[in-house]
Amino acid sequence: MLDPSSSEEESDELLEEERRDVLVAAGGSSQRSLPPPPRDSRGREAGAARAASPSPSVLSEGREEQERLQREEREKRLRLQLYVFIARCIAHPFNAKQPTDMARRQQKLNKQQLQILKERFQAFLNGETQIVADEAFCNAVRSYYEVFLKSDRVARMVHSGGCSASDFRDVFKKNIEKRVRSLPEIDGLSKETVLSSWLAKYDAIYRGEEDFCKQPNRMALSAVSELILSKEQLYEMFQQILGIKKLEHQLIYNACQLDNGDEQAAQIRRELDGRLQLAEQMARERKFPKFVTREMENTYIEELRSSVNLLMANLESLPVSKGGPEFKLQKLKRSQNSAFLDIGDENEVQLSKSDVVLSFTLEIVIMEVQGLKSVAPNRIVYCTMEVEGGEKLQTDQAEASRPQWGTQGDFTTTHPRPVVKVKLFTESTGVLALEDKELGRVVLYPTSNSPKSPDLHKMIVPKNSQDSDLKIKLAVRMDKPPHMKHCGYLYALGQKVWKRWKKRYFVLVQVSQYTFAMCSYREKKSEPQELMQLEGYTVDYTAPHTGLQGGRMFFNAVKEGDTVIFASDDEQDRILWVQAMYRATGQSYKPIPASQAQKMNPKGGNVNTEISPHYADRGQKHGMDEFISANPCKFDHASLFRLLQRQTLDHRLNDSYSCLGWFSPGQVFVLDEYCARYGVRGCHRHLCYLSELIEHSENGSVIDPTLLHYSFAFCASHVHGNRPDGIGTVSVEEKERFEEIKDRLSSLLENQISHFRYCFPFGRPEGALKATLSLLERVLMKDIATPIPAEEVKKVVRKCLEKAALINYTRLTEYAKIEETMNQATPSRKLEEVLHLAELCIEVLQQNEEHHSEAFAWWPELLAEHAEKFLSLYSVDMDSALEAQPQDSWDSFPLFQLLNNALRNDTFLCNGKFHKHLQEIFVPMVIRYIDLMESSIAQSIHRGLEQESWQPVKSITNSLPNVALPKVPSLPLNLPQIPSFTTPTWMTSLYDSTNGSATSEDLFWKLDALQMFVFDLHWPEPEFASHLEQRLKLMATDMIEACVKRTRIAFELKLQKMNKTTDLRIPSSLCTMFNVLVDAKKQTAKLCILDGGQEQQYHSKIDDLVEESVKEIISLLVSKVVSVLEGVLSKLSRYDEGTFFSSLVSFTVKAAAKYVDVPKPGMDLADTYIMFVRQNQDILREKVNEEMYIEKLFDQWYSNSMKVICMWLADRLDVQLHIYQLKTLIKIVKKTYRDFRLQGVLEGTLNSKTYDTVHSRLTVEEATVSVTDGGGLQGITMKDSDEEEG
Repeated sequence: MLDPSSSEEESDELLEEERRDVLVAAGGSSQRSLPPPPRDSRGREAGAARAASPSPSVLSEGREEQERLQREEREKRLRLQLYVFIARCIAHPFNAKQPTDMARRQQKLNKQQLQILKERFQAFLNGETQIVADEAFCNAVRSYYEVFLKSDRVARMVHSGGCSASDFRDVFKKNIEKRVRSLPEIDGLSKETVLSSWLAKYDAIYRGEEDFCKQPNRMALSAVSELILSKEQLYEMFQQILGIKKLEHQLIYNACQLDNGDEQAAQIRRELDGRLQLAEQMARERKFPKFVTREMENTYIEELRSSVNLLMANLESLPVSKGGPEFKLQKLKRSQNSAFLDIGDENEVQLSKSDVVLSFTLEIVIMEVQGLKSVAPNRIVYCTMEVEGGEKLQTDQAEASRPQWGTQGDFTTTHPRPVVKVKLFTESTGVLALEDKELGRVVLYPTSNSPKSPDLHKMIVPKNSQDSDLKIKLAVRMDKPPHMKHCGYLYALGQKVWKRWKKRYFVLVQVSQYTFAMCSYREKKSEPQELMQLEGYTVDYTAPHTGLQGGRMFFNAVKEGDTVIFASDDEQDRILWVQAMYRATGQSYKPIPASQAQKMNPKGGNVNTEISPHYADRGQKHGMDEFISANPCKFDHASLFRLLQRQTLDHRLNDSYSCLGWFSPGQVFVLDEYCARYGVRGCHRHLCYLSELIEHSENGSVIDPTLLHYSFAFCASHVHGNRPDGIGTVSVEEKERFEEIKDRLSSLLENQISHFRYCFPFGRPEGALKATLSLLERVLMKDIATPIPAEEVKKVVRKCLEKAALINYTRLTEYAKIEETMNQATPSRKLEEVLHLAELCIEVLQQNEEHHSEAFAWWPELLAEHAEKFLSLYSVDMDSALEAQPQDSWDSFPLFQLLNNALRNDTFLCNGKFHKHLQEIFVPMVIRYIDLMESSIAQSIHRGLEQESWQPVKSITNSLPNVALPKVPSLPLNLPQIPSFTTPTWMTSLYDSTNGSATSEDLFWKLDALQMFVFDLHWPEPEFASHLEQRLKLMATDMIEACVKRTRIAFELKLQKMNKTTDLRIPSSLCTMFNVLVDAKKQTAKLCILDGGQEQQYHSKIDDLVEESVKEIISLLVSKVVSVLEGVLSKLSRYDEGTFFSSLVSFTVKAAAKYVDVPKPGMDLADTYIMFVRQNQDILREKVNEEMYIEKLFDQWYSNSMKVICMWLADRLDVQLHIYQLKTLIKIVKKTYRDFRLQGVLEGTLNSKTYDTVHSRLTVEEATVSVTDGGGLQGITMKDSDEEEG
């Protein structure tokens, strides 16, 4: 950026050279407006070269250096001239205002700030900050850092100046919105609160440790460029834009009198008059630009006149500052055209005397009175002051010895020549005196040119007064109203007014921006005696008129049919009058006094007489006079404006704001004012703007497509005759340039769409891609009225997206360096690279969907076609890697799963071309894999059951071989290699506390793993997916059926080998077999069930088989344990009445009882059986997993036991039981009833009819024994009692 200081000349020159390089690269349009170098200089240089006779190379270098210096000099002169015009636009704007409704631009991020930002987020992720965050926020920040901040696309966008801090924040906000929406609801914590908290933490990370309390003392100009700028700031900005030094600006400022509003308004009037004259000259000579039709030539002249009329109206509408705050001039009412074009028309509306009434403010300050001797020193004196015709004011009282006041009186009058009276009074002491005594008076006739400083005035005293030398010191200040441009005494003689040559008091009054009047006034009159409206007059210096007495320096005002001669008493007064009237008339001719006409510069330009000699000399010294006095109407402002707009845009794109090509409010204001003031056509302005924006965009800058759309729409509307700015003429050059820019813009837009991932990374700038597509549709239109068919636009976008697919994939493979690996790597390495490339491809497609799908919402199928094309390029590398894999290698399944999971959820890509190709590749692999798995599982069942020990296993981990599994991403379980299997970690918790066999558990896990693997493939084609599912379910059914049958056979064989005594304890192997069937029953519901007809029926068969097998083994087991009870009862049968053993036992016991304490007979047998029952109950309860089957077993066991006892008692219905039989049965029945009730056997089963029969018989037998046998049962009874032995 160019420094405005004049001391930095070397850096200025370097930057100027850089800017020239940019201009030369951009095109030669600016050079066309530069004046050619003088011929004589080239001739002299060439002659000198010939005289020296150097070598051709030296001669060429010298010529190039000379041409470069000449080019630099021309460019510098051109910029200075352009700055003069711009400075006038800034100094006195009358067409444009600084817009206040423009979107506020954000500060752009640079490379250093991006690097600092990366470091801050990395520090947060490393835990080096004090910011407290949960795991979810850390994951969001990590994703943002890895995907967005580290992206080379973001780095390129930052380098191009298209990224701001708000863009970074918006991307983070969009990311976390998706994450937060996926989080579960938390009571008392809304997701909006979470979002706000996360954004606050992001802001804290973004700011880092910066101290925001420290603010710079003075904001740089670029930092305030988005605000409304003052004139000084605008001057400074365009000094930087055009490379103008501070000294040059100061010279121009003073020489052009930029702070003089009257001079600037007069300059505008002269410029507009010159433009009208050029239009009339063009109409007379018929020299027009080349238009598309000849009819436009006359229209062009009318447009020129109309544009000048509009500018005159704008200038006329500017308010003229009046004298007093409440004083208003009557606005001149007249036709706009008659005032602006028909200058000198006799029928124009004339000013009346009341139109030029002025208002003045007078300040009278009375200081002191000197020479007062006629009154005693202690007398009171005071002064009065008045403006004749107005009110009278009085000072404070003072003693005659010190008559000093310093009192100020303020008056308002409408008289240009007022009469001021000041009187001195003393208080009368006489009793009969009615008024105070006047000691003296002074009468003054001030004007606006009168001295403002205090002065002594001699007072008029009464006759016989002793105060002959009485003086008063006072000051009279008469302010000059802003619209009174000059005043003073002149001699005048005219044909229509001032017909007598005499001295009069004249005032030059500005009624409006275009209306001035020369008025003569008498004393104490508010209205002029005579006036002359200056429109149409030309003022100039003249030689003295010998026949006129009075006045030494003459000048005149000439108009057709009238001449007015003026004369002043001195030269300086004449110069001031001529300057003021020159500004008022708006004439193009500039009067030069005879004394200065002799000092013309060598180039024919005159020294500006409107500035002080000091600045005029400095202007001449530095060569500024030709730029200041140049006639703007003689310049090609179209070329000048093109240079100005180019330089302004370069400056804007290099400032600290992410402007995207939009000018700042101050720049828009100056460009608007320049175009309006100097007649730059709107179409030319926007064509130049489009050309520059396209060039910057082609060079990598980020340009807002909405801005391109606006300018293109304006040009298209103009070229097709829709008059967007009221201009109906279309030049051939405009039309040709428009067609050229249209082609350039179309190519640019197609290129941006083809590179949409890189031109609009992560959807930034927001909405830019959508606006680009909209602009492309507008560019493709033949005209502005006929919409282009949707298919044609779609065709172009499809072509662009096809290119985009190739571009995206090429850059992706370059990033992954896939080409090097695919040529030399091993098959496993190739597969790893293709898997990594697949992850990158999926990430690209997801980013396209997330950030760019909204822009392509009009054609979602085109984005899907782009994705298919992109994936088809990937399929080449994928097929190559898969072909290199060895046969029966299953490492490629993760690749299918990764791609399929990404594609199956996409509406457009699911079962698309690539998806079907993927399925075709993996269908044979899946079938082959299932075939081998089925064979492997069948073999493992056969071998496992043959060698099965039926020992229970607490966990499958204890029994399976420890073989490593291949890693399959995103699967809930790992797929085993054939034929060995091991257990994933999750299996431990799933099968913990199991009592099944190793073979069965291995079988169930393999079947479940295989089905889970196929399920997790999520095969997209429904028919094949259904076939796979059906096949796996049927395979599981066959495998489980074989396992069940083999287990049942093994159970029967094992059971047959067991004895039938009370020493029988159910072995764990039987429980394991029982559990295998129980597990098979459970697994059939998960592994075998299918919704449908035959499958459901087939599942019912295996379910029935398992259920039947479980019932059979329960029956077999119950039969076995009941046989033990039958053995006990057979032992009791030896005590039957009438048997030899019964009589012998009874005799022996009775005889022995007389001498020793004989134990209760039969209790050992009962206790042994009860112990058998209880221990086997505990074994079953502990080792069998299914509660329902345990209850069924216990029900059958209890029922069958009671039936056996009942049958045994029924056989002895007519025989009384032996007392030992009775005791044993009572204990067995009661304990059996109690134990099975504790095991959960229901009351209905416990209190069955069989039990009631047994209970009744034993109760009767008990009663009989108590009657017949005096000893009784020794405490054993059928009555419920808790006092019995356990």
